[in-house]
Amino acid sequence: MRVKVKLLSEFPTDDLRCVRCVFTDIDDTLTDDGCLTANAYGAIAALDEAGISVVPITGRPAGWCDLIARLWPVGGVVGENGAFYFHYDRFHRRMERFYADPEPERSTKREKLISIGNRIVDEIPGSAISADQAYRETDLAIDFCEDVSRLSDGQIDRIVSIFQESGATAKVSSIHINGWFGEYDKLSMTRIFAANCLNVDLDKQHEHFIFVGDSPNDAPMFDFFPNSVGVANVWSFKDRLETPPTYITKSRGGGGFSEVAAALIASRKGAA
Repeated sequence: MRVKVKLLSEFPTDDLRCVRCVFTDIDDTLTDDGCLTANAYGAIAALDEAGISVVPITGRPAGWCDLIARLWPVGGVVGENGAFYFHYDRFHRRMERFYADPEPERSTKREKLISIGNRIVDEIPGSAISADQAYRETDLAIDFCEDVSRLSDGQIDRIVSIFQESGATAKVSSIHINGWFGEYDKLSMTRIFAANCLNVDLDKQHEHFIFVGDSPNDAPMFDFFPNSVGVANVWSFKDRLETPPTYITKSRGGGGFSEVAAALIASRKGAA
């Protein structure tokens, strides 16, 4: 585990200049109080114009990810905590969808998750199935603070335990506890996306990538990428983070992401 987290301003310019792609979480990394700000979206567009691809790596559902891959200036999206990636070929107007599990297996797992969700809502007062659940294909999202009053840490831990008692994986984000059956996570599908869509072996070239995140479910990404960045609000989860990021921004959420974009673009100008 990394002990010291550095300020983003300590990120060496030469290392910034080598980055070709930014992997980023969405909720509370690109957003502020549930909203995608003009500054954050503008930062994505500015990176795209500078030749630096942005790829969201999120726990959000397939329905959202289809829209993001089509309409945002991004190179693709990994969704539902690593269950799939979507990549939109703008020239041929064709969506490529790659899943960790085939549809028959996904269907069977969804049925099992329904019963777990019913148990959680019955046992944990104030918990709720997330509002975006209808658009999910592979996981179950339990809302602990997005559209409900924030649950206690003890309640969050109990929800994680219920998932685990049922044999499911459970990860805590900034708004949901996501549970699923399978060995995949954000990092495993990001590796597949990089190989299939970017023709890159991340294990050999991870220094050319940055990951930006904010919560415990980003820990595998913080651990893998030496150029990992946490937006300032990541410290809200300091007691739950298995691995912290290497660098941290001064600003929270989308403002922090904008700092990362500005640093990357400035490093290119310095080389001109």
